Amino acid sequence: MKIKSLSIAAVLLAATATVALAADVTGKWVAQMQGRQGTTEITFNLKAEGDTLTGNITDARGETPITEGKIEGDNISFVIVRTFGENEMKTLWKGVVSGDEIKFTREFQMPPGGFGGQGGMGKPAPGAGGGPGGPGRKPQEIIAKKVQ
Repeated sequence: MKIKSLSIAAVLLAATATVALAADVTGKWVAQMQGRQGTTEITFNLKAEGDTLTGNITDARGETPITEGKIEGDNISFVIVRTFGENEMKTLWKGVVSGDEIKFTREFQMPPGGFGGQGGMGKPAPGAGGGPGGPGRKPQEIIAKKVQ
């Protein structure tokens, strides 16, 4: 019986230590990003609760809540969902936290067949690939700095 109690205590201690080691990302983070129209600013308002991440991002398109937010040590990830007409586009954000900085990459997930169905503008050209960053795009590193 004593061994069972010690085992349970060890598991609880390990779980507590894992949560304690998770990056503290709660607060306001700002990134400058180069786009087609020049430099744009993205604000990340994040809240960490254990291994769950909530909050929103604000950019030129407005404020959007984050979903599926996770924290695993210094790694964070979340999804942004935007609707364009009848089409929904998801953007997967992944980041590594280091002090007052998060190095993000993002991956666009187009609707099946791209925007406009088969052959739509979201469909990659033959040989263009559809890896991270979207069809034919290389992942873009976006660095956010903590401001609050």
